[in-house]
Amino acid sequence: MTDSKRRSLTVASALLGGVLVLTGCSGSGDAKAADGGDTSQAKADEAAAQKSSEAQIAITPKDGSNNASINNSAAVRVAKGSLISVSMTTTDGQAVAGVLSADRTSWKPTVQLKRSTTYKLSAEAKDAEGRVAHENASFTTVSTANSFIGNFTPDNGTTVGVGMPVSINFDKAITNKAAVQKGITVTSSSGQEVVGHWFNANRIDFRPETYWKENSTVTLKLALDGVEGASGVYGVQQKTVTFHIGRNQISYVDAQTKQMKVTQDGNVVKTIPISAGSPENKTYEGIMVMSEKFQQTRMNGATVGFTDDDGKGEYDIKDVPHAIRLTNSGTFIHGNYWAAKSIFGSVNTSHGCVGLSDTKGAKDPNTPGAWLYGHSLLGDVVVIQHTGDKTVSPDNGLNGWNMDWAQWKAGSAI
Repeated sequence: MTDSKRRSLTVASALLGGVLVLTGCSGSGDAKAADGGDTSQAKADEAAAQKSSEAQIAITPKDGSNNASINNSAAVRVAKGSLISVSMTTTDGQAVAGVLSADRTSWKPTVQLKRSTTYKLSAEAKDAEGRVAHENASFTTVSTANSFIGNFTPDNGTTVGVGMPVSINFDKAITNKAAVQKGITVTSSSGQEVVGHWFNANRIDFRPETYWKENSTVTLKLALDGVEGASGVYGVQQKTVTFHIGRNQISYVDAQTKQMKVTQDGNVVKTIPISAGSPENKTYEGIMVMSEKFQQTRMNGATVGFTDDDGKGEYDIKDVPHAIRLTNSGTFIHGNYWAAKSIFGSVNTSHGCVGLSDTKGAKDPNTPGAWLYGHSLLGDVVVIQHTGDKTVSPDNGLNGWNMDWAQWKAGSAI
């Protein structure tokens, strides 16, 4: 090809390229847009903008969140509008009840969420012009493996004796004790100072220096939601519990005289003959708190180490009447119908419990066993003396009163 032909082709290509570029970048319609005119696309965009709702819906926790709180995580809020409807369900379709605020700008569940559960939230709102907006999200609550709860005593709304501590047993070992203890407050209407004492990594009890003031009210507040109790393990509880302290009843068991004196507000109201542990099976000494009551219960010696040569329990009584627990290890004060009536007040014969005369079936209200049962509250104090045995361990039951105040406070993490 000659140079003149190459130049002609180059010029033609340049002109063709210029035409293509010009055709691709302009035209009659685009010329109008450049001058401020409207194209069909611009009109569509403007129309869409005019139709879009100004309502701004926010769902918490964020879509896809894990380890969400079971108490406060779920919420829907709207700005520049009002909520029309909110739906919250589990992944298997179970609806979660909730409530809209009076001004329809927020929504929250009215029930506590479950752990290790995935929830879906769908919200619809409208702005002042009635234009509708939608938002959806899903999240998963904290797993059982990554959370802890505390089982507490006493129950909300109950009336208990002056010796009842607030006892909390956690289902996971707590290593960040100070952080957890700071999330728990116990106060009394009497104004008594209340201090927590850790017995181990799973249990903390709270009590004042002396017994609760009779007829006072005690409040327990658990603010443990989100508190890291151990590495990667978080609290989920957020609640308030109140209980009432009844009259001041303290019973004194004397294993030497084999009598029990029941006092109320410092006055002896009844003296009851008893039979404590035998010389071979002495009853613990010390201050004990009534922690459970049973109209009738089974007591099998094998469960507490009293077995015969065949490995069977030395005793197995399936209907012990009017039984009141004093220790976790098996010390009770209870009715006894199987022994001779003559032993009460005269000889100690038991395997470590404190026995009172009673009848089979627990139906006679006139027996000493029935009287004590009917006049006792959980949290009432029983002081056992002169048995010759060791003092009960403070963590064996609700028996922290066997520590002096300095020892008790030394067990606090804060």
